[in-house]
Amino acid sequence: MIKFDPKRLNRIPDWMQRYVDQRKYAGSSLLLKHCGTEVFFHSCGLRNVEMGLPFQRDTIARIYSMTKPVTSVALMMLVERGLIHLDAALSDFIPDFQNMQALIPGAESLDQTESAPTPTLHHLLTHTSGLSYPFNPGVLPEAMDEQDLIFAPDQGLLADRVAALANLPLAFQPGTRWEYSVGIDVIGRVIEVVTGQPLDQFFAREIFEPLGMQETGFSVPSGAGDRFASLYTPLAGDAMDLNSAETGGNTLRLVDQAGASPFEAATTFSGGGGLVGTIEDYSRFAEMLRNRGQGDGHRLLGPKTVDFMMRNHLPGDIASMGPQSFAEQPMEGTGFGIGGAVVTNPGRTRVPGSMGDFSWGGMASTFFWIDRLNDLTAIFFTQLSPSSSYPSRAELKALILGAIIE
Repeated sequence: MIKFDPKRLNRIPDWMQRYVDQRKYAGSSLLLKHCGTEVFFHSCGLRNVEMGLPFQRDTIARIYSMTKPVTSVALMMLVERGLIHLDAALSDFIPDFQNMQALIPGAESLDQTESAPTPTLHHLLTHTSGLSYPFNPGVLPEAMDEQDLIFAPDQGLLADRVAALANLPLAFQPGTRWEYSVGIDVIGRVIEVVTGQPLDQFFAREIFEPLGMQETGFSVPSGAGDRFASLYTPLAGDAMDLNSAETGGNTLRLVDQAGASPFEAATTFSGGGGLVGTIEDYSRFAEMLRNRGQGDGHRLLGPKTVDFMMRNHLPGDIASMGPQSFAEQPMEGTGFGIGGAVVTNPGRTRVPGSMGDFSWGGMASTFFWIDRLNDLTAIFFTQLSPSSSYPSRAELKALILGAIIE
């Protein structure tokens, strides 16, 4: 059992408040558990600056890419049922992905391609498939941006979005590089095909209801009212444009708010970034992973499956695979498992931590971290895009690790 120094833990509220006072974040919350017991919670600032509403424990936030671990768990549930295996070709489930083409190295246009094998489900899960995101640099991301292939909540049926994606070439030969991508959105469609259920229904029945995650879904829950936090950005233009260095005079420019948000009636079930929910709900999910597949009296996955997910599935760290993309975590000293990043060398990450730390974040600067060596889970919620704006995740890990004295 580890021991926390209360005085050192109390550095965290000061740090959170500084972000608010400096108008970096409108508000935030942090929930820390040890061996399943809450040891720290704090919230500060505002969920809605314009209306002066406080950021609280029941605030509903966009978790964006923290949806990916949920989708990955859903797929591994199907693996455990013998319905699929990870080396299966994507075209086994979505025929549109047969006869794939990949851009040749150094390609300058979409027609500079060569034949490529269809990515496997494992390629999709580990971001080695050759798919990409519109905000990454390169020929494929530019084409995705032109077609608005971002899997936003108001873009219609998931099947239609995935079909449009299948018309584009891959950015590289599957398995040869790491590039953050919409691959987990495609995995969401695979889940729909295999189960015959819309992704929102499968999540609700198989994950959210068993874990007691009553306020998590692809749309803001009915009756939530103004508990849905506003989204802000320091950028002058698109809040999702990671390549933009153009900042505005207002570091908290309003992007999206309750009453006028596509997240209030989602039509696209994005397994890569579509969920909204509370910090308590996500803590239940993270605790299930820390507890090797069991949460709230229900077993979602077998312990060996969770161990498998939390191993590094890359031949080295992310940095060794020539990434040209954004990532939610450091690339050096960090590998990638099924659903999140895995620390392979804490020294190379330059962030205090333990071997095997499992974590991921979201575009609105949310973050979760599981330290199984110390039986810790940490969930951080705020609503500022892009997540690369400030080094809050590294600072937060240092604060929490620095509070452990035994």
